[in-house]
Amino acid sequence: MSKMRAIEAAVLVMRREGVDTAFGIPGAAINPLYSALQKVGGMDHVLARHVEGASHMAEGYTRTKAGNIGVCIGTSGPAGTDMVTGLYSASADSIPILCITGQAPRARMHKEDFQAVDITSIVKPVTKWATTVLEPGQVPYAFQKAFYEMRSGRPGPVLIDLPFDVQMAEIEFDIDAYQPLPLAKPSATRVQVEKALAMLDQAERPLLVAGGGIINADASELLVEFAELTGIPVIPTLMGWGTIPDDHPLMVGMVGLQTSHRYGNATMLKSDVVLGVGNRWANRHTGSVDVYTEGRKFIHVDIEPTQIGRVFTPDLGIVSDAAAALTVFIEVAREWQAAGKLKNRSAWLQDCQQRKASLHRKTHFDNVPVKPQRVYEEMNQVFGKDTCYVSTIGLSQIAGAQFLHVYKPRHWINCGQAGPLGWTIPAALGVVKADPNRKVVALSGDYDFQFMIEELAVGAQFKLPYIHVVVNNSYLGLIRQAQRGFDMDYCVQLSFDNLNAPELNGYGVDHVAVAEGLGCKALRVFEPADIAPALRKAEELIEEFKVPVIVEIILERVTNISMGTEINAVNEFEDLALVGNDAPTAISLLD
Repeated sequence: MSKMRAIEAAVLVMRREGVDTAFGIPGAAINPLYSALQKVGGMDHVLARHVEGASHMAEGYTRTKAGNIGVCIGTSGPAGTDMVTGLYSASADSIPILCITGQAPRARMHKEDFQAVDITSIVKPVTKWATTVLEPGQVPYAFQKAFYEMRSGRPGPVLIDLPFDVQMAEIEFDIDAYQPLPLAKPSATRVQVEKALAMLDQAERPLLVAGGGIINADASELLVEFAELTGIPVIPTLMGWGTIPDDHPLMVGMVGLQTSHRYGNATMLKSDVVLGVGNRWANRHTGSVDVYTEGRKFIHVDIEPTQIGRVFTPDLGIVSDAAAALTVFIEVAREWQAAGKLKNRSAWLQDCQQRKASLHRKTHFDNVPVKPQRVYEEMNQVFGKDTCYVSTIGLSQIAGAQFLHVYKPRHWINCGQAGPLGWTIPAALGVVKADPNRKVVALSGDYDFQFMIEELAVGAQFKLPYIHVVVNNSYLGLIRQAQRGFDMDYCVQLSFDNLNAPELNGYGVDHVAVAEGLGCKALRVFEPADIAPALRKAEELIEEFKVPVIVEIILERVTNISMGTEINAVNEFEDLALVGNDAPTAISLLD
């Protein structure tokens, strides 16, 4: 047996569990962990500028590749409370991250010690498991349980809180005798799958709804195989976008109140039986349950039992890991195909494809200031199919999901349920850290960009290059649009005359100056014809300097992006595409 500090055992366990990268900020109560990281070695560390930023970096790191576990580290007190937003975002989207906080010594935790807070009680609603370890000998096994919890069943974040004296105490621990715990994941049975296939086979207009659980399970290839085998069209959710390539004949659009396609909503309303796999029927996808479910039956497959029936009761519920379920679905479908039992879906698919080719929103506007739709058209033209987009919330993200194209799983990195402003920069840095060879393009409005803009310095310091497209209308655009229902435009304008940047003409913050001051490169665009050259220049700059490059595009102040209160009542505020040149980068052209 080996004698070591408990915190050194924790580092050894993390390494054995596959962790080689952490994001965080040192502090007095967590310095023992940093000393163990230095002593044990084998762990890369990225120094964040804000602890919330570290938690979002960990999220981006996890979301990039199957099996990744992002780790974020902070000291006691406000470091943990700063990471609550990251834990909430990870929990909402079933993303496993490990948050480690320092704590006051055990004898002083109840004495209102400096920066001593009951962080485990604070974070329990937004974690899968949280604990303050009170015995040094339990430290390695708390970490063992943490990895089990993060990876078993519905994935999610955990927090381990470590009192200073617990970290420092010596224990006996033999890493050679350590083994990760076997994971527990439910699997669909053959009987369940046969019942589901029978329902689909009886349908005239079936659909597959592909959720983020498919991506979490690394099961995108299985989903595509099942769809191709049965000929059933696929509707990805926002979290499942990229599960099937946008240009695949069976991909028939996204559905929802905001991040949706006109043809996706129209096809959902035509369907009669829907199989949802790894999705949670989020309200921005469904709108009201009455409209979404009217006239159709539902099968729901999800790894978490309490998700079945949470939003509405399906006609058939199956508790299963997405990969395990799709494996059985493929096995049974192959048998039915060989026996001639699978219905031909070509007429229904042709109907879906006709909508995909005709129901488009216009993107080709020559207006100055720039209309946002034109920005995404230019991004489609410049960026290839290997591009990985990162975005969080706002009109920029909503319009991006309406107009951009995604072709691979884990190439749309988005916090779907929580949507915290400021998420995009640190998440993008986490993606680049996880996959330095990936072409990463982040997308923000000006307000999201300003929330955690200091994290750009992390990208400059640690050479984490990516392109950040900032669409600047100097407004809280989504909130302004929501305020239309209250007949107001109140407290949402970010514009002011910047005495140091008169060339901005009242658009306020000089993002180029701030980005350059943080060690990055930045470009600003006023004319639609200059967007593509700026994006190409940005590609050159990230290759030359290996730092984040910002492309700021000055938009018209007010644009209302398509959205509504029901999937059959989406308001189209702008012109629709009537000829091919109105939407020249649409997947299926009008002419």
